[in-house]
Amino acid sequence: EFYKNKFYDYQDPLDYYQYSVEGNITYTALLFIPKKAPYDLYSNKYEKGLQLYTKGVFIMDKCKELLPDYLRFIKGIVDSSDLSLNISREMLQHDKQLTKIASNLEKKVVKHLQELQNDEPDIYKEFFEALGINLKFGIYNSYGEKNDLLKGLLMYKTLKSESLISLEDYVREMKEGQKYIYYASAETKEDLMAMPQMDALKKKDYDVLLLTEEVDEFVLQVLQKFDDISFKSVNQGDLDLLTDEEKENAKKLSEEKQDLLSKIKTALNTKVKDVVISTRLTESPVCLVSGDGISFEMEKVMNDLPNGSNIKAERILEINPNHPIFKVLESIQNDETKLNDYASVLLNQALLLEGFKVENPNEFIEKMCKIMIEANNFNN
Repeated sequence: EFYKNKFYDYQDPLDYYQYSVEGNITYTALLFIPKKAPYDLYSNKYEKGLQLYTKGVFIMDKCKELLPDYLRFIKGIVDSSDLSLNISREMLQHDKQLTKIASNLEKKVVKHLQELQNDEPDIYKEFFEALGINLKFGIYNSYGEKNDLLKGLLMYKTLKSESLISLEDYVREMKEGQKYIYYASAETKEDLMAMPQMDALKKKDYDVLLLTEEVDEFVLQVLQKFDDISFKSVNQGDLDLLTDEEKENAKKLSEEKQDLLSKIKTALNTKVKDVVISTRLTESPVCLVSGDGISFEMEKVMNDLPNGSNIKAERILEINPNHPIFKVLESIQNDETKLNDYASVLLNQALLLEGFKVENPNEFIEKMCKIMIEANNFNN
């Protein structure tokens, strides 16, 4: 009731805790984690901060210096006898005692979250679903300085899990021989399962992190590793799933089919960086992957920003050599017009699967219809 009246929340807090510290710094803190994010938490108008008292006398309603940005959702009160009663806001910004209190508070809040994660996992999962994105921003906005402090608190949905799991849980359940922590950006498990890039991973029965928030890929790029195991996107670069023998066979096949691959790349002009034989597809005909660096998800996020700079990830078209469409491409490789049409349709299909718009919808439909009519005439 105190929390609801003091901080104008109609719900009970999800959790609360009190600290009393004495020594080089002396203070008492009563802190609350709300059940839900305040409606304006992510707006420019939101003011973070804790109520500050000294010797029981009210000093300030929202002392923002007491909280780092990634803990902005915390509500509470801090009372310290080390601060002057006559301290001003300008003086607070440079007060060494306040800086020490803030640093100490941050460590204690994170430690409490770690204890909550270990001792009351259901409550922690509820917290993370409601407010966990703030911890992700803590890692991303600090350029990795908060990695060691926060990475163990991160939780994700995965292909196999029924609920959120920690990175530690993911690593513990990794299959024998699995070299990477695999991840993919998708809204649901169903979307993840439908991705053609998942073919080989499903065959290996590897679990995959499901990234559902825009900041997720940026966070993993900052982290780079967890428990000395690197993160790897399912639609970026080589998944490194093949044995040495399989790699050698794939290399030979690629060399044998290089003429066809070069013709398809020429047909697509500058729309793709390369056209290659896929080692990740087992059922799907084609997929689009990005080169090292910017991923497709990052491209979408950065270009949706108000001052987006039209950043574009490298596009690499992968073709499944075991799919019937590959034999069709081989049979028409000397017919430039047909090969151009087929290559264009396959690229647009791959773009649609990645959530991109096709450049020319009318042209795409016309070529699709043309191929269907030709196929029907051939059968007749």
